[in-house]
Amino acid sequence: MSSRSPDDSRHLVAAFHQGLADAGFVEGKNVTIEYRWAFGQYDRLPAFATELVKLPVAVLTAVGGDPSPAAAKQATSAIPIVFGMGSDPIKAGLVDSLGRPGRNATGFTLLTNELEPKRLGLLRDLLPDAGVIAALLNPNFPPSVGQLAALEKAAQVTSQRLYIVKAGNDAELDAGLASLLQPRVSALLVAADPYFDTRRERIITFATQNKLPAFYQFREYAVDGALITYGPSITESYRQAGNYVGQILKGAKPADLPVLQPTKFELVINLKTAKALGLAIPPGLISFADEVIE
Repeated sequence: MSSRSPDDSRHLVAAFHQGLADAGFVEGKNVTIEYRWAFGQYDRLPAFATELVKLPVAVLTAVGGDPSPAAAKQATSAIPIVFGMGSDPIKAGLVDSLGRPGRNATGFTLLTNELEPKRLGLLRDLLPDAGVIAALLNPNFPPSVGQLAALEKAAQVTSQRLYIVKAGNDAELDAGLASLLQPRVSALLVAADPYFDTRRERIITFATQNKLPAFYQFREYAVDGALITYGPSITESYRQAGNYVGQILKGAKPADLPVLQPTKFELVINLKTAKALGLAIPPGLISFADEVIE
């Protein structure tokens, strides 16, 4: 069960299948998988979770951002849950601790929702003379309250002016992007959010066509033509989630499987996009990058 869409998650599903295979399970041979995709519409998740619990499933994998694990938790306290989220699962009430989850849930946290100040700082390194930086957030995404507070605090420290744009559906997204077509907006920071992941092609195209430098969370954005990203490896986390599901199917208990956290965060820069934007990347930022796409 995912907050995202199948089209933007093909590589993640493949990684999940690899993790399952590493544990001895292959879809169509010795395991059946039911898929539910919310396409960034979080209000669909509770019904999905209830439906899957009633089947019943042996393990409920709830990924694609915080709303999915929250819906799974609400639907069952008995069926094992393997979650994937961007915030703290302890604060979300999913586990007792990271090392010993202690309940019916375990999985991975990417911590990406907490990286907005870091992304803002890197964006300022890219554009030190930026007058106004726009920040795109989804008010329907529960962590957005914390994301906004963290961004405003970081901006206040550096006297950076922010222009906040909120969009939780396609009409709001189109209107929000259109509002960026004003001379005072120098750059765009797209906050971590599964809805934006499902619309990343639209956002990247808009930014490129309007020569607007934009910063995103996952490497997949840069691969698809975005200028710059900073975040953990989401693909590896999905592989690990698949492996956890396999371990649980073989008898392991979620309460005994520690919650996984990223060990590396990657800065990726697309120089081809920078050239299309007419933007010179500071040499120091290039040397700091983990990957440069040329």
